[in-house]
Amino acid sequence: MNLARVDAIVTWAYAAGFGLPTIPIAVYHLRTAGRLPTFFGMFEMYGGRWSARYEPGAFAALLMGFLLVAAAVAFSGWLLWQGFRAGAVLNLALLPAEAVFWIGFDLPIPWVLGAARVVLALLAWSSLSPRGAAL
Repeated sequence: MNLARVDAIVTWAYAAGFGLPTIPIAVYHLRTAGRLPTFFGMFEMYGGRWSARYEPGAFAALLMGFLLVAAAVAFSGWLLWQGFRAGAVLNLALLPAEAVFWIGFDLPIPWVLGAARVVLALLAWSSLSPRGAAL
């Protein structure tokens, strides 16, 4: 398996693991007047500085914004899987927007996955085609 596909898998795992949970968390947050679910009782999920600063509706909107960014990241993973250089460009270009959410939600793990995505995209760059290729 080449590095572009490894990058795609890491990207999809991140997008699914951190993007998809925003839907039930937003619903829970709205239904419980601003409370957040906990991760096995250890910490509040997405309970960073934004959860205390914004009212439930605004916070839910931020979660949905993160979901949209995660969807774009997942699309970049599909482009990477197909061998398109645009996938690496999009993947890297989305990182600053993602980082804003990581900071706002105090998410530590995505920083590690983001660093891995950067390294994998750079290592895979020469195998990627401007028009895509069968990998």
